Amino acid sequence: MSGDRTLRLQHGNRIEALCVLGTRISVDVYGAAPVGAVTFGVKHTEGVTVEVTCQGREEDGSAPSSRTRWPLAEGTVLRFSMSRASTEVNDNKVTVSFYAEGGQPINQAGVFLTGIGMSLDVDADRDGVVEKNNPNKASWTWGPEGHGAILLFNCDKESPFTPASDCDNERVFNKEDLLDMSRMVLRTEGPQRLPRGYEIVLYIPVSDADKVGVFYMQNPFFGQRYIHVLGRRKLYHTVQYIGGAAELDFFVEGLRFPDETFPGLVSIHVSLLETLAEGIPHTPIFTDTVVFRVAPWIVTPNTLAPVNVFVCSMKDNYLFIKEIKNLVNKAGCELRACFGYINRGDRWMQDEIEFGYTHAPHKSFPVVLDSPRDGGLEQFPIKELLGPDFGYVSKEPLFEATTSLDSFGNIEVSPPVTVAGKEYPLGRILIGSSFPTSAGRRMTRVVRDFLYAQQVQAPVELYSDWLAVGHVNEFVTFVPTSDTKRFRMLMASPAACYKLFREKQKEGQGEATMFKGYSGADTKRVTINKVLSNDILVQQNQYVQRCVDWNRDVLKKELGLTEEDIVDLPALFKLDKQGKAVPYFPNMVTMIVLAKDLGIPKPFGPVVGGECCLEERTRSLLEPLGLRCRFLEDVASYHGQLGEVRCGTNVQRRPFAFKWWHVTP
Repeated sequence: MSGDRTLRLQHGNRIEALCVLGTRISVDVYGAAPVGAVTFGVKHTEGVTVEVTCQGREEDGSAPSSRTRWPLAEGTVLRFSMSRASTEVNDNKVTVSFYAEGGQPINQAGVFLTGIGMSLDVDADRDGVVEKNNPNKASWTWGPEGHGAILLFNCDKESPFTPASDCDNERVFNKEDLLDMSRMVLRTEGPQRLPRGYEIVLYIPVSDADKVGVFYMQNPFFGQRYIHVLGRRKLYHTVQYIGGAAELDFFVEGLRFPDETFPGLVSIHVSLLETLAEGIPHTPIFTDTVVFRVAPWIVTPNTLAPVNVFVCSMKDNYLFIKEIKNLVNKAGCELRACFGYINRGDRWMQDEIEFGYTHAPHKSFPVVLDSPRDGGLEQFPIKELLGPDFGYVSKEPLFEATTSLDSFGNIEVSPPVTVAGKEYPLGRILIGSSFPTSAGRRMTRVVRDFLYAQQVQAPVELYSDWLAVGHVNEFVTFVPTSDTKRFRMLMASPAACYKLFREKQKEGQGEATMFKGYSGADTKRVTINKVLSNDILVQQNQYVQRCVDWNRDVLKKELGLTEEDIVDLPALFKLDKQGKAVPYFPNMVTMIVLAKDLGIPKPFGPVVGGECCLEERTRSLLEPLGLRCRFLEDVASYHGQLGEVRCGTNVQRRPFAFKWWHVTP
């Protein structure tokens, strides 16, 4: 709030002024005094408080015990303020009387005052209620003791009759749309009309015009209407002064998430303008400011409860969908199939979209991020997901070519972690990239920068370019557990696979056969002995293990993990003609996690004693943690095309209970 100002007073004159409650008006008494004056006195009405600064000392000129005369000296200043609003124009006054030597009165000067209360208010303490004149409303701080109002990016679509998100139009279609916005109240109190020459203006900086929109609620006799008054081309709005004690309701929406060019903060100002004379432009005599932060987009980790599971219905995955449906029913969530007219032959649901949400004290709703890969599923999030209380956002590179690393199998998020005393209560985003010294594939910059700009899930870049597809979910995932750690990190491990196979070989099971019933296998019989004696495969998996271990060290450091927090699942890879790794058998790490129920790619490992030893080892690692393993046959549907169960499905999850504004980035 700013509004203290100086008036020029002249002996023999009376001037009129508007005084905003909580501000002070200063008058240079010495400069206003007539020739021969040596002292002065002050009288004022009851609603005015007066202070006199005389010879460097400040005295209360309103107190009954204060002196009635003060000596005139250079620098003598009168400051007055008002504590209550006027009921009529000029209903308060301050009179200054000047006296000559000996006490003879010489002349007077006066100010007629109209007091007006004015406050632009928001929910600065984040309790869902717009409080009056919060002292912290013009700033924004993080943490449990922080303050500052919060905006939602209004990226859902309340009306089925509009082609785009609510943020793309300047209309309010129903009251549900208002619930996505943050309430802002302009409170005024004063006479029935403002004195001539004054007006109230609401405005935003040019730099915020594409980031925030404001609607005003009109209440004519035939019903409420909501008028778009600020945002895009509209930088200011002249507010109609009502008179008396009034509250004008405004509704504020965010127009974009934070990104590389927008840190997330927007400001809105209200100013009381005054013109000195006819034909002279208005100048502000009082300004009040509020600051909002646009809520970030937050990704949900595997450890949060599932709500909906999405899968594409293809000609060749009927049996897979049947198995997934059983798993989903067991987990107590919903299966939603995307049929051919929408998926257009694209089965990679995980790669097209990433589910997250946005959250303010008054509202939370899911938001899907659309990847720039734009395969056959390109229209799915817009046609099937975008709707009431389900938002949509996309990030498209302007000039950069996209690669496989821009698919969202390449986005993972850890559960909440604490690293060297620093808490990440919403976890950390993991994205795959090239080795820091190489010029390999990286996630496109616009998506990468967007993820960093959200601030609350500080990303970690991993090395995934060694894989043919190049996604982090091919070598790392997280599962919830019921112990004090609450989760485990699972990693694909050729070393664990070779260790298991050598154990079985020592037990006399070297001729145990892999790939029994495997629809994608060639006619050659593959045994444990053949795998262990294949020197090229051994060397290739030593290389893969080094790549995994490099990431393992980064993850331990960046997520604050120990070896006890990591479970190594047996995995084998082979290198393609470009030297990139592809799974040798279905990769069990690339699983779907539905609370305690895991849908794991069936690995078709060596059958020992009537059971796949890879499945048996995986069960022995995960079931003691309270998890239920279900192995799903995905060879024909996904593995044969370098994907697995996770790649062909996607899970919308419940949001965190934790309030993101309590984070300290």
